[in-house]
Amino acid sequence: MLSYDATAISTAPPAVVWRLLVDARTWPIWSAVDSLVVERSSGLDPDGHDPVGAVRAFRTGRTVTGERLTGLVEEKQLTYEDAFNPTIRNYRAVIDLTPTSDGGTAIHWHGTYNARWGLGWLMKRVMQRVMQQMADGLAAHAATLPHEPPT
Repeated sequence: MLSYDATAISTAPPAVVWRLLVDARTWPIWSAVDSLVVERSSGLDPDGHDPVGAVRAFRTGRTVTGERLTGLVEEKQLTYEDAFNPTIRNYRAVIDLTPTSDGGTAIHWHGTYNARWGLGWLMKRVMQRVMQQMADGLAAHAATLPHEPPT
């Protein structure tokens, strides 16, 4: 089993970071994915609060992958697994959000997966790089959004 581990710090509070994570429509704005493929997705919430069980299909280049939300702990943790992916199998990912002492958020995005035969060496490098870009993009974009100061 292969794995990746990415971390980033945002000046935005967990509530702001969380809103971006649970709304698949925002992912193309801040992440490495090009677009949300609505016709291949299912269970998306029109108000941007995708529930457990929703399948979110994303296009990156010519490839479309689907991820099923498996767990949501408000403003703390989002978990998902692959619903369909031509390159990897048994994919499980966890995104942990932890408040920082200055009101920001530590983002820890980590996962495990199996690569298609012969692609393990490549996927290990690609997944680490791409998932770090995802965490960094989330942290940076969340920091640009308005948020209320901590109480």
